[in-house]
Amino acid sequence: MSAPSHPLLDDRKLDFQLYRQMSRIRAFEEAAYRAYEAGEFSGTIHASIGQEAVAVGVVSALEPGDLVYSHHRGHGHALAKGVDPAKMMAELFGRASGSSSGKGGSMHLIDVSVGFLGSMAVVGGGIPMAVGTALAVHQRGDEAVVVVFFGDGAINQGVLYESMNLAAIWGLPVLFVCENNGYAISVTSEYATGGLGLVERARAFGLRAEAVDGQDVIAMRASVSALVEEVRRGQPALVEAMTYRLVGHSRGDPAHGIYRSKDEVDEWRLRDPLAVFAAATDLTDEERATIEAEERLRIDQALQYARLAPEPEPSALMTDVWGA
Repeated sequence: MSAPSHPLLDDRKLDFQLYRQMSRIRAFEEAAYRAYEAGEFSGTIHASIGQEAVAVGVVSALEPGDLVYSHHRGHGHALAKGVDPAKMMAELFGRASGSSSGKGGSMHLIDVSVGFLGSMAVVGGGIPMAVGTALAVHQRGDEAVVVVFFGDGAINQGVLYESMNLAAIWGLPVLFVCENNGYAISVTSEYATGGLGLVERARAFGLRAEAVDGQDVIAMRASVSALVEEVRRGQPALVEAMTYRLVGHSRGDPAHGIYRSKDEVDEWRLRDPLAVFAAATDLTDEERATIEAEERLRIDQALQYARLAPEPEPSALMTDVWGA
């Protein structure tokens, strides 16, 4: 595998940072999925294994004060934005010290303190919320950018086009990021999307838009870095990250065998974002192994914290409820 030419690859500190963040996401989701399959917590879980480069590439190009919305497959976005892995794991376990006080689980994570404004279970649900937040940022005269991640299953939701239109006509600082992993559960995006696709649709509204290799964290970072300051000045934009999940959509959905062939999944495994990054940098095998071991230890500690943390008290049932 040849290494792509990227100007940012000369920064070894950045190399370590990006690889550590992707390794943290990978370790967290592997551990969380094992705990889920073992029956340690209920609900469901949607892993983004194979898509780590999108979360890390986008968020690494942002300023600390920028804001992020996510979707049901949002662990990676939350971790990249700085949510504490122990608080996140406790949330999956339904513990009172979880990032959503044990009430949200995997699909409703939030940590306003680091600018992660929430993951949403409803397909496309975060898109209008991001535009509303960007409107508030604009009216206050703040300089934050609002990023919203969504999957290709939201491409044909009408709310996306209403939101892009409002962002364009009002000049709002919002960056739309579509993680196109090729499947909305089991339906291919090629089948479900007519015309020339999302990038051309976004350009029709006057947004700057481009498709990027979502398996290459440096390409993702470079794309967002080139767009984000224009977005900050009121020029909304869209990035379509072409990526792939190496695991099933959710519970009861194997990685292959129902709607994806083993050969297809195996071919994409060759473009695992951690492997792509390793081939593109001069990090040694020993350096990468050290980072991976440190992150696995961090996540093991998060698991132990979650297992021992207390559950919410019954009196918490009616707190944080609208109108209560």
